[in-house]
Amino acid sequence: MKIRLTDYSEIWFQMFETEAEFLKAIFGEEIIKCEHFGSTSVRGMKAKPVIDMMCIVKNIKKVDIFNNQMESLGYDVAGDWGIPGRRLFRKGGLNRTHHIHFYQFDNPEIERHLIFRDYLRSHPTEVDNYSRFKEDLAQRYDTTREYSPAKKKFVSEMEQKALRWFSES
Repeated sequence: MKIRLTDYSEIWFQMFETEAEFLKAIFGEEIIKCEHFGSTSVRGMKAKPVIDMMCIVKNIKKVDIFNNQMESLGYDVAGDWGIPGRRLFRKGGLNRTHHIHFYQFDNPEIERHLIFRDYLRSHPTEVDNYSRFKEDLAQRYDTTREYSPAKKKFVSEMEQKALRWFSES
């Protein structure tokens, strides 16, 4: 998939809200809460314009019951996509708009994602550094297949800073 890196947009929050309400109507009581995370959730962050959202559910196995319905609504059903305990749905096909990650309420991935988001929201200098890093990568790589692995080490180091920040607060 081609890299589409853009400036932060206020529209992203509304896209998250609209999708969260839509998913709650489908999954009903199974969804405990939806969270906006990833680059589109951080004011001022350059991002691929794909809304990363997390739906926290009571029972991850029950999410699978909705696969056919989600597929009929135009979502790609990606299963755990390499992360045990997660269910991933992608919306928008080649012009992707959303990545929807489902986690059971007790999955440790939830906290990791939210701490990283909150760290960035609280550290505008880190947002600038991360945005510049992503711009550099987007100039060097044409596709997400190259771009995503290239940013892994940088993100991992920043996540460690976020975890230290969280444990000290």
